[in-house]
Amino acid sequence: MARTFDDLVAEADAASVDGWDFSWLDGRATEERPSWGYQRLLSRRLTEVSAAVDLNTGGGEVLAGIEEISESRPPFPPTMAATESWPPNAIRASRLLHPRGVVLVATEDRPPLPFTDESFDLVTSRHPIAMWWTEIARVLRPGGTYLGQHIGPATMIELTEFLLGPMPDKGAQYAPDVQRAGAEAAGLQVVDVRLERLRAEFFDIGAIIYFLRKVIWIVPGFTVEGHLDRLRELHERIESDGPFVAHATRVYFEARKP
Repeated sequence: MARTFDDLVAEADAASVDGWDFSWLDGRATEERPSWGYQRLLSRRLTEVSAAVDLNTGGGEVLAGIEEISESRPPFPPTMAATESWPPNAIRASRLLHPRGVVLVATEDRPPLPFTDESFDLVTSRHPIAMWWTEIARVLRPGGTYLGQHIGPATMIELTEFLLGPMPDKGAQYAPDVQRAGAEAAGLQVVDVRLERLRAEFFDIGAIIYFLRKVIWIVPGFTVEGHLDRLRELHERIESDGPFVAHATRVYFEARKP
């Protein structure tokens, strides 16, 4: 028997959205992955430096996964730190990363970073909401590298506009040229920038609700109650037409401090 709209909504609205693990969506949604393979690339870069920090580490899942794919033992440099500003994620990341020798630093959601000048050979970040280029440049050692996978412009725009209406300028601050300009203004030399648009499919309304509760920048201020009519309409569309298709955008970004 097909599950009702109310059943799917109740299940997704009650699910925990702490951390950056999306396994709850297994079998309910899919998303293409960027061609550059960020986690494996990060694993290799960490073996080449003596001190690194991962900014906005979420629940620590990306760094924890390095241990499984790394061909180096230990997989992290002698000095390895991570930062996180959302308390539930900071707690989760601390529990996950401390046994692996990574120091988790709980931070404010604004500059400055709590590190001295020229502390790290490598600064990394996956899906930061804001880029603190001046701070990144400050904590990098001369010759050091910033490596990141960023949100791109108009990511999941189809889902945003279904619930909120037309938003032609959504995510303009994440455009590759804007990101490049910010890094260069901070004194960094941009080495590589790439943009990819990746297909995502949602197979039921519960998957969409869970995703929007977890990835809060897609529909800012999202609540089930506040968007109930449009969610019901979207549920009916999926039931009649099949999966809802949207597209994530991702930017690979690498820069160097002279």
